[in-house]
Amino acid sequence: MDNRRPLKTRSKPWAQSLAHLLVALKVQPNYISMAGIGFSVLGSACLVMAHRHRPAVLLFLAAVCVQLRLLCNMMDGLVAVEGGLKSNYGDLFNEIPDRIEDSLFLVSAGYAAQLPGLGWACAVLAVFTAYLRAFGGSLGQAQNFCGPMAKPQRMFFLTLGCLLAALVQVLGAPVPVLQGILWIIAGGACVTAIRRIRHIARTTLLKT
Repeated sequence: MDNRRPLKTRSKPWAQSLAHLLVALKVQPNYISMAGIGFSVLGSACLVMAHRHRPAVLLFLAAVCVQLRLLCNMMDGLVAVEGGLKSNYGDLFNEIPDRIEDSLFLVSAGYAAQLPGLGWACAVLAVFTAYLRAFGGSLGQAQNFCGPMAKPQRMFFLTLGCLLAALVQVLGAPVPVLQGILWIIAGGACVTAIRRIRHIARTTLLKT
């Protein structure tokens, strides 16, 4: 059973070429996973400081860090599986950094939006949806990566929010972009959680 998240980007020529390069350089996938945490810390720091110092630049850098985090998340899997460099601790390094990275970005986005409670709520919901996916897997079910607000969608909206917020800062328009984006992420995460719970319940019922 393949429990990896289905990603079309994984089969793109540039992604395969980068993975082959990392394998040739013998870069361990666990190090790539840790690099993802590093980009998340940097991006989160940019978000926290964005309402005080050069907000447009910092918001743009935060968006770049979100995408670099996702790149690390994809590359560690490619190097581990296709490159044959998976370690005994690979599953830990695959899951735990993801939860840390999600929480860092969403909580710091809440502070950037001056609604820290909303950022914390988004982080809790993100962890909960991941828990439901893993819980289904622990029951012997195929892990359910359904949305509408799984990790790729959360990070897409956060990237979009950072870029739009940076543009708003440049234009001087008082539009609470990040607040709106976080509400979308929170609402979508609730729907995602409900869908995953229903999937677990239906699958469990069919087995009885």
